[in-house]
Amino acid sequence: MGTSMRGVSVLGAIVLATAFVTGASAQDKPTVQSLIGQGFQIVGTIATQVGPGVFLQNKDKAFFCLVAETSTSSDVATRYCKPLH
Repeated sequence: MGTSMRGVSVLGAIVLATAFVTGASAQDKPTVQSLIGQGFQIVGTIATQVGPGVFLQNKDKAFFCLVAETSTSSDVATRYCKPLH
């Protein structure tokens, strides 16, 4: 299996795992914007080697989201959000 196919498989596994854990379909995966719209507030940030991380919380629920941007991107986009347990 080539490197690009391995990356696609890993990405697919992450999307499926996120959808399973959050009970959402791939189309309904959480983003920073959607979580803020649900009443979550940003409670912290962290720099990682793969991009900025954002911690969001609403009462007893918390998520960690990884965001990304490039010099040519039109916005900062959510790469993924995962619930914290």
